[in-house]
Amino acid sequence: MANEVILVVEDDFDIRELVSYALERERYRIYTASSAEDAKRWLSKRLPDLILLDLMLPGIDGFSLCKEIKRDERTAGVPVVMLTARTEDADIVAGLEVGAEDFITKPFSMSVLTARVRAVFRRKEGAPSAAGEVLARGPFEIDPAHHIVKVSGTPVTLTIGEFKALELFVRKPGIVFSRYQIVDAIHGKDHAATDRAVDVLIVGLRKKLGEAADWIETVRGVGYRLKAI
Repeated sequence: MANEVILVVEDDFDIRELVSYALERERYRIYTASSAEDAKRWLSKRLPDLILLDLMLPGIDGFSLCKEIKRDERTAGVPVVMLTARTEDADIVAGLEVGAEDFITKPFSMSVLTARVRAVFRRKEGAPSAAGEVLARGPFEIDPAHHIVKVSGTPVTLTIGEFKALELFVRKPGIVFSRYQIVDAIHGKDHAATDRAVDVLIVGLRKKLGEAADWIETVRGVGYRLKAI
């Protein structure tokens, strides 16, 4: 039975109520905020398991709030799913750049909403790993069960998408993965994402890896791989 805590940040009362009702029926524990300021006050007291974030908020918009959430070490690991009526690639890329895990475009059905939320939690949990399994390759140490990444012994905070991509590369060093394969590893089959969105994710991952960024190699016209030792 689901009991994860979800914070819904949405200024439209009707949408906020519909989303809350649909998710409560799935046994999620729902809290709401009607603005970024309300959300920040709530987050200062506790952490949710997921944030559903409307982009077009009064005052501080969803992009800016997401950026703040991902820059704060305390909240950086909380998945953020953006709710938006804007479907242009530029908006999706901008959301990925500030750390969003997924997008749900308005109008959406409640069945689609709940399915996407379940998918985020499945990705967060990840595939079952052997007890105590730690993946080690070059400067990287990955503990899939506890969602921990260390680079040259130093912990690094990654989004779920970045974590899944790095885990994919470390498990199979030297193997070239296409952008479609990377999307499948992160989001599952049949998830739409542009080449640009994948490139943005890799750029963000490399920035967080610092001096180890060169271990992720670009194979022009194909995709990406981890440097083989």
